[in-house]
Amino acid sequence: MNYVYGALLLHSAGKPIDEAHLKKIISATGENADEAKIKALVSALEGVNIEEAISKAAMPVAVAAAPVAAGAAPVKEEVSEEDAAKKAEEAAEGLSALFG
Repeated sequence: MNYVYGALLLHSAGKPIDEAHLKKIISATGENADEAKIKALVSALEGVNIEEAISKAAMPVAVAAAPVAAGAAPVKEEVSEEDAAKKAEEAAEGLSALFG
């Protein structure tokens, strides 16, 4: 993730996202820069409109929040006591499987 964050930092600073710049960013964090990861990320981002990708990624969040922001009452799901007890029992069974 540090490599992607580094690329986003370079983009927001208006710097080109290339191997040299990304290596400087990763090295500045104290992490050893992995040349293969850097090359892979730079080649994957080649030709990608980052602004468009960010806006498309943020769009579903904004659309999902729109009804709540518009004052619509959130839909509440009613759970019966029987269903709640069953879910609690299933969760306990799952935990017991983890601890054997």
